[in-house]
Amino acid sequence: METTEKIVEAYVRYVRGWATIPNIKCAGQYEIDLLAIDPKKFNRYHIESGVSISGSYSKLTMKPYSDQDLKVRVKAAGQRRTLGYFIERKFGASTVLATLKRYGFLPGKYKKIIVSWGWEEAAKKKATARGIELWDFRDILKEIAVSSEKKLIYFTDDTLRTVQLFARAIKEAPKREKQGS
Repeated sequence: METTEKIVEAYVRYVRGWATIPNIKCAGQYEIDLLAIDPKKFNRYHIESGVSISGSYSKLTMKPYSDQDLKVRVKAAGQRRTLGYFIERKFGASTVLATLKRYGFLPGKYKKIIVSWGWEEAAKKKATARGIELWDFRDILKEIAVSSEKKLIYFTDDTLRTVQLFARAIKEAPKREKQGS
């Protein structure tokens, strides 16, 4: 599981209060990043993360998706940043849909979410039209920071604890600079 996926799981688990199942293997080298269920409302979520801070690959794009280009090493990163990649491979592959069904995620009965480091406006419009929510990873980090500040809880989850400590260090940095320590 990638670090960004761990952060997203920690966010939905501890900030949103949802139950989670990460990294579900599907046939044919497919994988579901995260399934989540809100125990209060019983809403179900299929969450896929595609976070990159590389300048040319940070935003989710509307560039054409190609299974063939995904197999070409120098083109793969760009393919994984297209909305088509998520629609076709992460949400729409038959093996993914079969696995979702085994977990009780039936078509039209769960929400699809893509976590990204921003997106092109055209990608946002098409995602919305396809019933896919987009979450900005930067907003998730901010929400974790605000939540941990309000709750002052000691998180035992290593990922969430690291983000919590980092957020606190950033917040205290101006005070420390004034004090010279």
